[in-house]
Amino acid sequence: MRTSASRGSVKPFVNFNAKQDADLLRKAMKGIGTDEDAILMLLTARSKEQRQEIKAAYKKAHGKDLVKDLKSELGGKLEDLIVALMSPPRVYDADQLHKAIKGAGTNDKVLIEILASRTSEQLKEIVKAYKKEHGKLEKDIMGDTNGHYQRMLIILLQGEREEGVDESRVEKDAKELFAAGEGKFGTDEDKFINILGNRSAEHLCKVFEAYKKIAGCDIEESIQGECTGNLEEVLLAVVKCAKSVPGYFAESLRESMRRAGTDDETLIRIMVSRSEEDMLDIRAKYKKMYGESLYRTIQEDTEGDYGKALLYLCGGDD
Repeated sequence: MRTSASRGSVKPFVNFNAKQDADLLRKAMKGIGTDEDAILMLLTARSKEQRQEIKAAYKKAHGKDLVKDLKSELGGKLEDLIVALMSPPRVYDADQLHKAIKGAGTNDKVLIEILASRTSEQLKEIVKAYKKEHGKLEKDIMGDTNGHYQRMLIILLQGEREEGVDESRVEKDAKELFAAGEGKFGTDEDKFINILGNRSAEHLCKVFEAYKKIAGCDIEESIQGECTGNLEEVLLAVVKCAKSVPGYFAESLRESMRRAGTDDETLIRIMVSRSEEDMLDIRAKYKKMYGESLYRTIQEDTEGDYGKALLYLCGGDD
């Protein structure tokens, strides 16, 4: 599914001047005490390309690394958010994956979210960015996961989904999924992996409709009944993303906030990575699904400059 860039809440700043912005940031950090407000207002109102230009202009004008300076001036969650904004998106994805694999224990949530939700094109860029910074992503995933779950991740990583809808195969795929799960004792996981991992989102949506007629229940229910653990999680994420990527992220944002304690890592990752992609659609889905605006939820769940920066990225109350 292609979303046009215009569905983001953050758009390129109109009268953009990289040198001027670099000087403003320097001024915000130079005096006694840091002007966090000036920093977050400026950086949340620039596009990803513009932030890279500011970084270069800062180096040229002040001989310093902007990201290092920001890190030394900011702290905590605000620092995490601002540093994330300063990374080119696919480099950011690659770094998140590396952290998820190489940290203490594997953070499967991150692996599943990124590999299930990015477009084929984006996945290929992530593999390149990862290679440049960290080595081979496929090798690292293989070393850290196993079984059917590993197979599904590797298929997704290839970014080789088929295009369009093959009408002649819709019914056949639905029947095969039914036979692989509900229709037999035990589960043929490979069938699920091959169909969900390789067909286009549009094709899968038609398969899910056909499946419901055959099985009398949604594909999600069957996956929950047939699979467990990480395989269940990744298959569900793929189904949700095939149906609606903004819907998938609306649900993830809800889970990251409306519980005891906020999952700030997930909140930052989604708000940063979707702010220029489909934040407006995520906001609309969120309102529809939960009857309140994403803006209000963020407002009630976060505080200080960090909360303010997230609200700027959200881009408005619905």
